[in-house]
Amino acid sequence: MDEHRPPLLLVVCLLVLVEALAFVGLAVAWLVDLVRNGAELPGAVVFLVVFCLGIAALLGFSARGLWNSRRWARSPVITWQVLLVVLALGWLGAEVTVWGVAVLVVALVIGVGLLLPSVVAATARTGSSDAQDGPRTAR
Repeated sequence: MDEHRPPLLLVVCLLVLVEALAFVGLAVAWLVDLVRNGAELPGAVVFLVVFCLGIAALLGFSARGLWNSRRWARSPVITWQVLLVVLALGWLGAEVTVWGVAVLVVALVIGVGLLLPSVVAATARTGSSDAQDGPRTAR
């Protein structure tokens, strides 16, 4: 594997992991609230917990894929960033908050970072390293 990763790839991967950890935190908070206080709609809360854990897993696996130069990992990450930008713009349209601005900035940094040529080149592998190295000759 090529160990010459652009520094921006590290930033992108770390920010994606921060997003994943935020979703784990949300899941834990909703679960604790459900256990301590009950909920009017416990099914909805359980769905939100499972959804958050699923998104966290997807983002975590995608960050690992990006770090390991896998092209497939760009798609779920960029899709999630587009959704976050749309959500953040909606939040900011209703009321400007620090959280709304933070979500927007992080999503834009990740999205733009994923589209820069150096990061695209670093995450261009599709399969096994043998396929990327070309044919091997016997010695």
